[in-house]
Amino acid sequence: MRRLRQLAERTPAGRERYVDLLRAVAICMVVAGHWGVTVVGRDAAGRPTGHSALGDLPWAYPLTWVGQVLPVFFLVGGFANAASLTANRASGGDATGWLLGRSARLVPPTTVLLLVLAAGAGGAYLWGAGEARIRTVVWFATIPLWFLVPYLAAVALTPPMHALHRRFGLAVPVALVGVVALGDLGRLAGPAPLAYGSYLAGWLAVHQAGFAWYDAHAAAGSPRSGGAAGDTRHPLPTSRPAAVALLAGGLGVLLLLTGVGPYPVAMLHVPGERLDNASPPSLALLALATAQLGLILLLRGPAERWLRRPGPWQAVIAVNSVVLTVFLWHLTAALLLVGALDALGRLPTPAVGTAAWLAWRVPWLLLLAVVLAGLVAVFGPVEARAGRRRRAGEGARRRRTVRTGLVVAGYAAVIAGLLVNTVAPKDTPAPLGLPAPALVAYLAGAGLLRGLRSGWGSRG
Repeated sequence: MRRLRQLAERTPAGRERYVDLLRAVAICMVVAGHWGVTVVGRDAAGRPTGHSALGDLPWAYPLTWVGQVLPVFFLVGGFANAASLTANRASGGDATGWLLGRSARLVPPTTVLLLVLAAGAGGAYLWGAGEARIRTVVWFATIPLWFLVPYLAAVALTPPMHALHRRFGLAVPVALVGVVALGDLGRLAGPAPLAYGSYLAGWLAVHQAGFAWYDAHAAAGSPRSGGAAGDTRHPLPTSRPAAVALLAGGLGVLLLLTGVGPYPVAMLHVPGERLDNASPPSLALLALATAQLGLILLLRGPAERWLRRPGPWQAVIAVNSVVLTVFLWHLTAALLLVGALDALGRLPTPAVGTAAWLAWRVPWLLLLAVVLAGLVAVFGPVEARAGRRRRAGEGARRRRTVRTGLVVAGYAAVIAGLLVNTVAPKDTPAPLGLPAPALVAYLAGAGLLRGLRSGWGSRG
């Protein structure tokens, strides 16, 4: 508590605390949502299995308009990345050092998760567990990692995309929305490969909106990181009328696309739907993101005043200090709880939608919170230590050029490893629970980035 008070007291006056609150709230909503829709059953052999309840609860589809908060992550990420990159440049840093700094916060906690899961899977394999079963368990635990694929790509592309933003402003996300529209056409009428670009373009469009939001914040006279006036030439309209227009316009388009148009109502994956709004992002999801942005801007004033109080701000700091750890380990917590209850012969498996299943939600969520708290206590310090970045040493132009190539290669290998694991079937035999190419590529990239941080440091 004393450290939290100290961190709160050292918060710069111009910091956009609201961004940190949004990140913390969004993480909590993702965790609670995943836990809340989980259905635990048993297979033919009597072993526990799990799946999402959404396919069995059509009445809950409209609720996904509230529960789908991934656009909030990319909006907040765009704001934070623009602020950090601007401050880095103002202090004389370069984009490569900034990328190393960002990797220091994102990659080490992910590496720990993968190494722990691989070690546990290897032990289970030596104990006699089947490879397919091991892969299924690890696949479930690593479901959150799919999100890091587009997010790490957005981080890696931040320097060039921010340069495009400074030159063309909101024309950039408009062009990216066009790519998503083309992808939706491919998914609905063919050819399907047209949608491949949407996997990145959709999230980048929201990320670019975060750049514009930061510009508005900096132009208002309270730059979070000391941005120069030249960095704020394309601010997002944030007045109350503009916020209302974004909220009403986004909801209006969303209602048309899902009510009259061909898009499903659910904003999360539902097996059997003709089109998945979230993977890749669809026009319907971007309409929802627009409405969310309007609501966020409307609530900013009251939220900022509330966050000036010591208690709420310290709570936000506490969550943000382990926010990635919470996200990475929350499904592992579910696996551990299911395994423990099953071993004790106390694992309830009520049918989805029944009164018993609904009643089980409360103790289920409370027990999961306890298990996750234990995991965060063990692995949270990894994230805290990883966030302490070192300043980059200056070198010759040639050295910086080589470093840039190596940093890009490190990011590419990490992203490729996570992507291979995401697309690999959950019943693929794997003694370590992860496809060997995925594990090798990820660890090679993570090791390269770690070596670069140790050898050159990271500025920004």
